Amino acid sequence: MKIIAYYLPQYYPFKENNKWWGEGFTEWTNVGKAKKLFKNHYQPKIPADLGYYDLRVPQVREKQAELARQAGIHGFCYWHYWFGNGKQLLDLPMKEILNTKKPNFPFCLGWANESWKAKVWNLNDTSNDKMLIEQLYPGEEDIINHFYSILPALKDKRYITIENKPVFVVYKPFLLKDAKKFIEIWNKLISKEKLSEGFFFIGHTVNIKEKDEILNLGFNCVNIVRNGEYRFNKEVIKKISFQLFKFKILKKPLKLKYSFISRYFIQDIDKSEEIIPTIIPNWDHTPRSGNKGVVFHESKPLFFRKHVQKALDVTKHKKRKVLFLKSWNEWGEGNYMEPDLKFGKKYIEILGEEVKEI
Repeated sequence: MKIIAYYLPQYYPFKENNKWWGEGFTEWTNVGKAKKLFKNHYQPKIPADLGYYDLRVPQVREKQAELARQAGIHGFCYWHYWFGNGKQLLDLPMKEILNTKKPNFPFCLGWANESWKAKVWNLNDTSNDKMLIEQLYPGEEDIINHFYSILPALKDKRYITIENKPVFVVYKPFLLKDAKKFIEIWNKLISKEKLSEGFFFIGHTVNIKEKDEILNLGFNCVNIVRNGEYRFNKEVIKKISFQLFKFKILKKPLKLKYSFISRYFIQDIDKSEEIIPTIIPNWDHTPRSGNKGVVFHESKPLFFRKHVQKALDVTKHKKRKVLFLKSWNEWGEGNYMEPDLKFGKKYIEILGEEVKEI
């Protein structure tokens, strides 16, 4: 069983964030400002073992890998930010991982191919959601340059493969201009480099109805992340009409019990070889979005265990025994496995125990 955890690298200051938000801004800035917005709202969330870490520190990356191993996680999928014309952001952790050869822990890349707008990262921004940096698709030369920018990672023995092909996730497949051409060029380039016959391309989606369209673009598989069932699942929408009223009309956070919503994270269609399902430990977007945020309320280890068991059960008989986990460290979205002061390592321990049972 391969469990691949999505990993956010925005835990160190860099020039652009300093310019946009002020000196020293990182993901922790929003996490630290989080407030309780309703009774029994679990905020703020405070990291335990790793503290408010800085990813420029090698020991942090080593400890993260150690904790992930304890959880039975196979490797990390680092979000990768290529905006076109050679412009990258948040690439320092991956450079360090490649240069130092540490930690000795598998990894792959997921292209977060979308523009950055102000309110994505900071709920207090008043600039009418201005564009910070636009995602561009300049054409074939840029596609080729993009490939060669990640070639050192692809050559690394730690890079995760499925069916002997390096894994590459695309976050927004339909935003990728001429996806078929992109896939064709990259498959030719990696074959030319004699690394593989091609990539194992995975298209990320929150809406299972997009599955066939994504596969028709040339992706090998679809990763379904069902943290948006309150938007797409008619059964869920029917059951939460009052919560949706408070969210849309009264401008209150959308509060859904984790014990309820987690029942929909894994579904029968996930038995398909074309689908890689996703484990979701928790979710609380209010540090970034305030009253516009969505909260999976009262996420607890007991309910998480039931969800994990269901995810493993639907996957263990498949040819490709692969699961994604969203996420390892999205603290600003209340979506993480790393230890916090309330639950300690409980989520890590539960996942590790259940993986060992397979």
